[in-house]
Amino acid sequence: MPALAVEPFTVRDIRVEGLQRVEPGTVFASLPVRVGERYTTDLGASAIRALFALGLFKDVRLEVQGDVLVVVVEERPSVASVEFVGLKEFDKDVMVKALRDIGLSEGRPYDKALADRAEQELKRQYINRSLYGAEVVSTTTPVDRNRVNLTFTITEGGPAKIGQIEIVGNQSFSDQVLRDQFNLDTGGWMSWYTKSDRYSRTKLNADLEALRSFYLSRGFLEFRIDSTQVAMSPNKQEMSITINISEGQRFVVSGVSLEGNYLDRDDEFKALIKIAVGQPYNAETVAVTTKAFTDYFGKFGFAFARVEAKPVIDRQNNRVQFVLQAEPSRRAYVRRIQVAGNDRTRDEVIRREFRQLESAWYDGDKIRLSRDRVDRLGYFTSVNVETMEVPGAPDQVDLLFAVTEKPTGSISLGAGFSSIEKVALNFGIRQDNAFGSGNFLAFEVNTSRFNQNLVISTTNPYFTQNGISRTFDLFHRTTRPFFGNINSYRIINTGIGTRFGLPVTETDTVFLGINAEQTQAKEGVGIQMPELLRPYIEKQTALPITVGWARDRRDSALVPTRGVLQRFNSDVSLAGDAHYVRANYQFQQYVPLTKKYTFAFNADVGMGQGLNGQPFPLLKNYYVGGLGSVRGFERNTLGPQPDISSNAATFFPGGPKKLVFNAEFITPFPGAGNDKTLRLFGFTDAGRAFGANENLSLDKLSVSAGIGLSWISPMGPLRFSYATPIVKQTGDRIQRLQFQIGTSF
Repeated sequence: MPALAVEPFTVRDIRVEGLQRVEPGTVFASLPVRVGERYTTDLGASAIRALFALGLFKDVRLEVQGDVLVVVVEERPSVASVEFVGLKEFDKDVMVKALRDIGLSEGRPYDKALADRAEQELKRQYINRSLYGAEVVSTTTPVDRNRVNLTFTITEGGPAKIGQIEIVGNQSFSDQVLRDQFNLDTGGWMSWYTKSDRYSRTKLNADLEALRSFYLSRGFLEFRIDSTQVAMSPNKQEMSITINISEGQRFVVSGVSLEGNYLDRDDEFKALIKIAVGQPYNAETVAVTTKAFTDYFGKFGFAFARVEAKPVIDRQNNRVQFVLQAEPSRRAYVRRIQVAGNDRTRDEVIRREFRQLESAWYDGDKIRLSRDRVDRLGYFTSVNVETMEVPGAPDQVDLLFAVTEKPTGSISLGAGFSSIEKVALNFGIRQDNAFGSGNFLAFEVNTSRFNQNLVISTTNPYFTQNGISRTFDLFHRTTRPFFGNINSYRIINTGIGTRFGLPVTETDTVFLGINAEQTQAKEGVGIQMPELLRPYIEKQTALPITVGWARDRRDSALVPTRGVLQRFNSDVSLAGDAHYVRANYQFQQYVPLTKKYTFAFNADVGMGQGLNGQPFPLLKNYYVGGLGSVRGFERNTLGPQPDISSNAATFFPGGPKKLVFNAEFITPFPGAGNDKTLRLFGFTDAGRAFGANENLSLDKLSVSAGIGLSWISPMGPLRFSYATPIVKQTGDRIQRLQFQIGTSF
């Protein structure tokens, strides 16, 4: 008898029928009636609603057999598999995750309503890629054990491309000038990479803000965007965008004044004003000024300072005066500092760079320094700091350091076979942030019969809690400079060393170390050893002491746009067979020209000298030429030329002195927007190595100029350059096209 058509009774037993995968306990836990309790029709209705709410059953009914309550259920089929047909734009894993987020995945109960929702979710994914014509149809195929295979058949179609961008209402600037401010466009030769001709509401909003900033930075104080219309063609393959604007009048700044509480430091705040009186209104200088004021208040602990630039507009004369009104509010201290986004890097690695401490007064300078130090680690693509108020504590704030990690290692693996070398293997690994510990680790093995290397290097940047670093180096290298004859002479170099880095300021570090090295040249057959190498037939040892200094004031180690990097290194060997001194100084400066363009300059000077009447060791010479030095010339060939009058093999000896200068103009790749992973640069290089009896001279430098491309690609960082020599010296070897490739992981 149906349970809803019986008189109330006391339940002696409850039985469940029809279960296949669902546990009986799940059903019993949902029933509002228990054995020994009195059953009523209201409780029966509640039981049915509760079981349907589980989402596990397609049908539920209650029956009564005497004083036994029988629960009869029909389970929903479960999803056995989810497949996609016609999927090209996305990886399958992306779509599977999107469906899992809405509750549809393998092993879960199948629901037609959920399948319909899945279709809409997949369409939404395609709309985000401007594929508005994509069609998604789901089909179910029953299989054994009450399961179904779910298949989504997708017709992707082509992307909806922007056919027209029209700006209405502009009088002071042409359409082309205004469209140049947009990342969206109607297509170009780089659209296959940038996808700039694909419509996106997010990108359009960003372009509208760029348009607004363009006008506001040129005096148009009352500029506004009245409306934006986006129309799609009937075939959903082309879109047109119309933007209606009102420029307003152009205003000139007539004056700037201060009002409010400036902590009796009015003159110090006035020195921070970037608003130029007598020049057209510029929203950027106003924003820079208010931010500088806020940051300066933060230096004294006022985390909630409010600075407002109030314009006083004279429309009759098209002039505007700004009143900078400030209220420092209350002083605050930092309650807690949180770190987010470091899935791999340990918290300790980030926190030890902090200069703003918890439970200390809020200090804007220390917070910015902390952010810069974390960024200079080179482990993150971005580092952002957010200040959050603490509810119920008006004098406290929490800080959130949000980081985005990047690959910090490179790996190379290769193998080759030739009749001379037989099988040659090479393997190298470099990890700047080994296992998220912040330690540097490098390992290189090369089994080539011409160049055999074994190099191990490791650095612990916090060997002590005070930030003293420690580095160990171990290497064994065998090189046959005359490639092509396996029996030619070879140079064997073996050594071990350690050095320590002592931080003396926030940006300055002093390095001290000692190395033990042994060098020997061994005769071969068939190829005569150059006379320069004959003194090395006997083993030579050296115990150089290393002294160095570095100052890093760049804004970023990954993509620097401003700041200076200086390095000085010197080696002094007074023990062993080789007595010499060598010093090297490098200076790099990055100057931001605009938000997109950067000018970079590098100077590298090195000098070496033998001591105690000994010549400077040949194998400690500097080498110039190639990528990282003077592009457009063969690697390590700019300097004293080899003696080719004898039968000895060609050997470029380098020199104990060097001069290298580089200048680069760095810009985003045309058509790629402000993408920092793909950049174009023009450069001019000059440099040369000098012999012991030569004086450093600018007249003897080899000079080149060219263009280059750097791309942090999915397969790793790539760098290409094409250079043309401008000034050549006798014997220079030209190599116009050069590139280097690395693989990230």
